[in-house]
Amino acid sequence: MTIPLPHQDKHAADRPELRQALEEIVEAGFVGVSLQVRDERGVWAGSAGAAELGGSARPSTAGHVRIGSNTKTFTATLVLQLAAEGKVGLDAPVTSYLPEFGLDERITVRMLLQHTSGLFNFTGEVNADGTVALGIPMPYGPQGEEWLNHRFTAYRPQELVELALARPARFEPGTGWSYSNTNYVLARLLVEKITGRPAAEETRLRIAEPLGLSGTLVPGDAEIPEPHAHAYYRHEDGGARKTVDITRQDPSWVSAGGDMISTVQDLATFVSALLGGKLLPAELLAEMCAPRPTGIPNMDYGLGVFVLTTETGGTVISHNGAQGGHAALMYSTPDGTKTLTAALNCVDDASMSVAAAFQSVQRSLLRQVF
Repeated sequence: MTIPLPHQDKHAADRPELRQALEEIVEAGFVGVSLQVRDERGVWAGSAGAAELGGSARPSTAGHVRIGSNTKTFTATLVLQLAAEGKVGLDAPVTSYLPEFGLDERITVRMLLQHTSGLFNFTGEVNADGTVALGIPMPYGPQGEEWLNHRFTAYRPQELVELALARPARFEPGTGWSYSNTNYVLARLLVEKITGRPAAEETRLRIAEPLGLSGTLVPGDAEIPEPHAHAYYRHEDGGARKTVDITRQDPSWVSAGGDMISTVQDLATFVSALLGGKLLPAELLAEMCAPRPTGIPNMDYGLGVFVLTTETGGTVISHNGAQGGHAALMYSTPDGTKTLTAALNCVDDASMSVAAAFQSVQRSLLRQVF
């Protein structure tokens, strides 16, 4: 397909390699994609594919998207801001702030942000032998159909934590690394307990308003602001394959593990400001970006961010996310001066058919920009 030149600022040169990358993303099976790159050549933004299945309009480069696990970076920033104010200790037991859950006293605030608590992931765990320990219904795996039928169900954060705590821990606190949405629901509840305000309000007051992130919010219902590209889910129904528009969904099923909405512009502004030292003091920003091994090659984890090693040996700070037909990418150099952010919409399904393409997209864009 041929993609018209995207909107770009007057200081940014044309980037044919990025336009080609957008074409390849759509050819890989995504319905649509929007991309923004900020670097020494200026700001470049473009989009390809369609905002809706069967439509001809491309996704808006200013469109809203469900950013999935990018939410974790926002939540970690809130906790670290409270640490900077002396209101929370990173190495203090979480139970000293949230005694109602009866957590293991060895689990610290740092372990939540670092995914080293060992707590069961309420969205499910894959065991070493390949078997799956199910959690709440989610779009992927054997409960995909159940999630689809109950995608407007509202969950309280407390019940997600209680579900996780009813399951055996993955390992002793601090002795391993395991990505768990439970950690970040507890982090959100910690923010709310300390401040006395909803995390959505704290996100607005501490991050969105100071940075002018007009398209960023923690939604309280199933709606997503216009403009937005549409998300879809494919499933079997009575022997027939059907595709359902799932753009509207209640994201409380993942809570602070990935419920936020933003735009590619806002994500770029946020990660650039964060790594540029505008949201955290230098010592806490350094702790946030200090890598801890995850067992995944070239991919370590800090406090709410991945610390990646590129093919050329460089370092990139990142968090990406996917949430039922929407996905978002967020990458930056450690100083915040070069960023890559993207929003994708696709046809999702229980078997995660687009997962391989999603990984390929990430690698390709990293090579192009970093």
